[in-house]
Amino acid sequence: MTSSDGQDAQTGQGGLRFESDRGASRSIWIASALLLAIVLWMGSGFVFPSEEETAEASQGVEVQPPAVRVRASTAEAVTLTFGAEGQALPERDTEVRAEASGTVVRLPARKGEPVEQGAVIAELSSQQAQATLEQAREEEARAQREFDNASQLLERGVATVDRVAQARATLAAAEAQVASAEQALEDLTVVAPFAGRIERLPINEGEYVASGDEVARIVDNDPLTVAIQVPQQALNRIRTGQAAQVRFITGQTREGTVTFVGTAAASETRTFLTEIEVANPEGDIPAGVSAEITIPTGQAEAHFVRPSVVSLNPEGEIGIKTVEGDRVRFHPVEIVKAEVSGVWATGLPENAQIITVGQGFVREGETVRARPAEDEDTGEAAEAPESGAAQATLPEDTETEAQP
Repeated sequence: MTSSDGQDAQTGQGGLRFESDRGASRSIWIASALLLAIVLWMGSGFVFPSEEETAEASQGVEVQPPAVRVRASTAEAVTLTFGAEGQALPERDTEVRAEASGTVVRLPARKGEPVEQGAVIAELSSQQAQATLEQAREEEARAQREFDNASQLLERGVATVDRVAQARATLAAAEAQVASAEQALEDLTVVAPFAGRIERLPINEGEYVASGDEVARIVDNDPLTVAIQVPQQALNRIRTGQAAQVRFITGQTREGTVTFVGTAAASETRTFLTEIEVANPEGDIPAGVSAEITIPTGQAEAHFVRPSVVSLNPEGEIGIKTVEGDRVRFHPVEIVKAEVSGVWATGLPENAQIITVGQGFVREGETVRARPAEDEDTGEAAEAPESGAAQATLPEDTETEAQP
């Protein structure tokens, strides 16, 4: 009663008031201490390094230079060649046309048959030409008599010099008429202008042919002329008289000789016309077929390398990286010959340690650890350079690998 009365008295005097329990705040302090201990434990590794880390730092471990694979290469004598594609052209290809008009009365030639020079291809009707020739000969005989009479009278002193001159002019005109009539009669016989093969014969017996009409087409395939276009960069390597190997698309291969090298470039392509003569005595290689030409142009000391080892330096020069001692050297090279499995390059020392794996991660003058590459022909892949070391020394301007 006394307690209740006291509380009531206090409430009545100063309002309602509560007193907290001192034991309730103890759990909060315990949780805070545990959290602080965990934070200090997790951060102790950064503040107080371990004994191993301290030992490594004191020893100062040195980063190893990058490792690359190298292959020993020795320069070899290689025959340089120039290759191009061309077309086989006949020695002569002519359309034979009629020089007179008439009806075809005889056609001894046949399409596809060989003909000799001067062989008769066709004969035209000659009745009118024969009559014209006879008339011209009669006029010639009369003019001859007139000239003879005038000459005799001049010797006797009866005729004048002018009459003799007039008779001589008449005789000359008659002789010209005879020659023209004989030529017209001869033109009625169409003959082959050269030896070859008849490729086209568009006329038949009994058909009328006008002067200028096509009678036949004759092609001479011996020898063949293979025409190619030589770029201006290779023009100084080609000269008249060089031997050439010609492989036709038909599968036949022949030896030829360069007979012509142009001295004026085509304005559209900047290339020079070059001709190779190929003997074709049997005529078994047709004209117009495509051909591949290979012309030996000399010899050079070169290294045979895979296209993957060729790279570019920051200046854009094409070259190959080697190892000399323990340092990388970049050698500008020239590709002088390409094959299916690789290329021949000049510009390297006679004996070189060519980097075959890792050349894209090292640059000129850098120290490397060279290891022999495994035999590429066995098909076993060489190990890649150690990635950690390579990345540690990767230059900012890494040289770009050239595409093979």
